[in-house]
This record gives sequence, C-alpha cells and structure tokens, in this order.
Amino acid sequence: MLFVFLILTLTSFQQQATLKGTWEYRGGKFNNKVDPAPKGYVQQRKYTDTKFEAFVIEKGQKTQKYEAGEYALKNDTCFETQTYSLQPSKLKGITVHFLYTMRQDTLVLKAKLPSGAVEEDYWKRVK
Repeated sequence: MLFVFLILTLTSFQQQATLKGTWEYRGGKFNNKVDPAPKGYVQQRKYTDTKFEAFVIEKGQKTQKYEAGEYALKNDTCFETQTYSLQPSKLKGITVHFLYTMRQDTLVLKAKLPSGAVEEDYWKRVK
C-alpha cells in the first residue's frame, strides 16, 4: 500500500506531456534584465503535440510567422529545436534545453542559450 501511495505521489508532480495550445508572450528577462512584452503587436506560439510555430500579430497587418520548430518534454525540461526562422538565426538546428514550469495558465521557460545569454520567458495560455 505504501508503494502505491509513493507512486501516485511522485506521478502527481510530473509536468504535462504536451504544451498543445496557443500561448501569448507576456514578457520575461534577458540576462536578468526585465524584457517586457512588446507594445503595438502580439507574439503568439501555437503548439501541437510535437511542433510549434511562432507568430507576430499586428492590427491591420498580415500575421507573420517568424519561427517554427519541434519540441519534446521530459520531466522538467523542454527540448526545443528551431527548424525555421524568418531572420538569420544561430539557433537553427540546435536543440535548446529549457527548464519549464506551469504557474496556473502561464508557461515559464528558462534557459542558458548557446551564446551564454540567460533567458526567462512568460507565455500565457490563450487557447
């Protein structure tokens, strides 16, 4: 009985297996400096079970895809590999390991990028 209780307790703390849905950027930190959400446009990420696409949405303009890739979740880590970037990118084809947590309806992604920069992003679920 104790073994069953331990298994149930441990599995209840595991992260979800997918980020499926639509998330909107709400700001974050870059190298420990506050990086607020942009004004005048919205950044969104749409996740399926294994892929993501990122968009810039600006009123009166056509929605622009600026990034896409694949991701996988394991324990508290989100492994993200960029496969498309509208702008030249040093991250294309490189898997970045993000520590991820969920705070109610907000996804928090933290990573040390290959460049050495430290990033912390907040994404609110909108769908």
